[in-house]
Amino acid sequence: MSVLPLVFTSGWASGINAYAVVLLLGIFGATGLTDEVPASLQRTDVLIVAAVLFVCEAVADKVPYVDSIWDTVHTVIRPLSGAVIGALLAGQSGSLSDIAAGAIGGSTALASHFVKAGTRMAINTSPEPFTNVGMSLAEDLGVAGIITFAMFNPEAAAIIAAVLLAVGLTVLVFLWSRIRRFLRRRAQRREEKRLAAEALDTSPAPPR
Repeated sequence: MSVLPLVFTSGWASGINAYAVVLLLGIFGATGLTDEVPASLQRTDVLIVAAVLFVCEAVADKVPYVDSIWDTVHTVIRPLSGAVIGALLAGQSGSLSDIAAGAIGGSTALASHFVKAGTRMAINTSPEPFTNVGMSLAEDLGVAGIITFAMFNPEAAAIIAAVLLAVGLTVLVFLWSRIRRFLRRRAQRREEKRLAAEALDTSPAPPR
């Protein structure tokens, strides 16, 4: 059986929450639910690290502006995770070359990461924090659901992931104006902090 659907689905999910993907795949492999997961993802140390980082992401992802900073840091991490997971899955099954699987997983993760990060920037233009929490919970549940579904119906899960990615990219285009406002506000805030710091450095010392 081709591992391509699972590679694509795991790549999409990695762009949203790479640590959850590693944790879920490792657990499914360790419990014998599937033979598609390589032993390297089932190691106890890998599962512990993935669990700790998942908790960190679960907290940071629900705080306005902190979530966007977290997304910026993970612009490299998520696509790289998607590529590595894809290559490992391909190496386990032997039905797809490691390079091709890495390219598919990494590019899909990069696309879904941009959807996630861009959507959060748009959401952060609103001052209330509840949308961030709701979106984060929906993403966590979506990743868990689609990865679990992929264990039993990889082709159907890949189709769902492809539809969600296409919808997300379309929504991102419509939200671009709000995202630009968010970026301008963040740049203005950094400039104000810089000017304030310079003012403190150049202020005269108090007389003795």
